[in-house]
Amino acid sequence: MDISIIPQPIRAQPWGIILLLVVLSGFGFAILYSAAGGSVSPWAGLHAARFTVFLIMALVISYMPESLFRFSALPVYVILLLMLLGVEILGQVRGGSQRWLELGFMRIQPSELMKPGIVLVTARFYATLPRGMIRGWAAIWPLLVMMGLPAALVLLQPDLGTTLTICIGAVTVAFLAGLPMRLFVGASAAAAVAIPLAYLFLLEPYQQRRVSTFLNPENDPLGSGYHITQSKIAIGSGGIDGKGFLQGSQSHLDYLPEGHTDFVFATMAEEWGLIGGLAVIFAYFLLLRWGWRLSFNAPNRFTKLLAGGLTMTIFLYAAINMMMVMGLAPVVGIPLPFLSHGGSSMMTVMICIGMLMAIDRQLRQRPGTSTFS
Repeated sequence: MDISIIPQPIRAQPWGIILLLVVLSGFGFAILYSAAGGSVSPWAGLHAARFTVFLIMALVISYMPESLFRFSALPVYVILLLMLLGVEILGQVRGGSQRWLELGFMRIQPSELMKPGIVLVTARFYATLPRGMIRGWAAIWPLLVMMGLPAALVLLQPDLGTTLTICIGAVTVAFLAGLPMRLFVGASAAAAVAIPLAYLFLLEPYQQRRVSTFLNPENDPLGSGYHITQSKIAIGSGGIDGKGFLQGSQSHLDYLPEGHTDFVFATMAEEWGLIGGLAVIFAYFLLLRWGWRLSFNAPNRFTKLLAGGLTMTIFLYAAINMMMVMGLAPVVGIPLPFLSHGGSSMMTVMICIGMLMAIDRQLRQRPGTSTFS
C-alpha cells in the first residue's frame, strides 16, 4: 500500500507503542473477563472503557509542547501536594487506609498522580540547575524537600509502596542528573542501618506483619500469609502452558484474594502458565526499552531526565507487583499496569506514556531517528 494516501496525522502516530499497549490491555481484558467467571461485568468492560479514554488522553498529551511541561512542573506539584493534604482532611477511608478524594463525578487517588508529578518537578529543577552546582548542597536539599513533603503525606495514609515509588522516582532523576555517586552509596548504607529501626518504630502493626510474612509466609498460611500462599499456589498450578482460558480454579473459587487487582498476575499465570508470564514480561521489556531509548536520545537535559524518571516509574509498577505476587517482595498494594483493574493507576501510567509519546514525537521529527523497533 502506498502510505502517501494515508493522511499525515494518522501516519504521524507512534503505532508501534500504541499496538503494544492495545495488546497488553487486551490481554488484561481477557484476564479480568475470566476472573469474573466469563463476564465483562464488573471489571473487564470498565477496564476496556478506561483504557480507551486514557489512550485518547495520552495522545492529547503527546501533542503538548515540551515548554508546557517545563512551565507546569511546579504548579502541578503544588496542586498535587494540596490534594494530598486534602486527603488527610477530607479523604475517604477504605480498608483502613485514607487515600481517596471524592470529587462527585469520580474518586481519585492523588498519591498515584504524584508519581509522575515528582518526576516532572525534579526534572525541571535539575534541568535548570547550573552544572557547576550539581555536586553541591544546592543540588541536594531541594531534592529532599520536594521528595520529603509528598512522601510524608503518603506515609500518613498509610501507603508504604507508593511512598517508596515516589522516592525512587525522584532519586532516579537525581542520579541521571549527575549527583555524586557517594551520596547514593551513603544513602543506601544509611537505609540499610535504618530499616530495622523503621520496622520497630515507624511501621504500623499490619505493615510489620507484611514484612514478617514476606520473610516466612508459611508461618501463618491461613492468616497473614494467606494472600501470598494462594498466589504461589495459583502460579505454580499453571505449569508451563496453564490450565486454559476460563479454567483457573484458584480465582474462580475465590481462593485467590484480589485476583482482579494486585494479584492479577497470579490469576493470569494459573490460566496461561509460564508462557503467558514470559509474554507479559517481554511486553513490559519492549515498553521499558522504548522509554530508555527516548531518555538516551532525548534532545536536551530536561527531556532526558523526564523520560528516564517516567520509565523508572512504569518499571517500578511492573517489577514490584510481579515480585510481590511471586513472594520476592513484601505485599505493598501495587497494581500491574494494563492488567489490573483500577482507574487511578491506569490514568497515572497513561500520563507517563503520554509525556513519553510527546518526547517520542519530538525525536521522530529529527531525520533518521528511530524510537521503537
